[in-house]
Amino acid sequence: MLCDVFSSRRKADTYLYLPHGGDFEEVPEALRESFGTPVKVLTVNLAKREQLARISSAELTRHLNDPGFYLQLPPAQEKLK
Repeated sequence: MLCDVFSSRRKADTYLYLPHGGDFEEVPEALRESFGTPVKVLTVNLAKREQLARISSAELTRHLNDPGFYLQLPPAQEKLK
């Protein structure tokens, strides 16, 4: 399965994964508005990878099948005392 990865111009380190050729308009409206104009950064062949940066290929494939996308948010910042 091929997957397109888009970055958000509004939110640093925020990425949206869609099935290759998927339509950004199919993503829920609230997410589209929050994410802003998507910028395609790469296409990944999930069959050739077991793991991506923060998610396994198998788990990502499940998300791409239902609900049809995956939103990767930046890691939580540790609070210093």
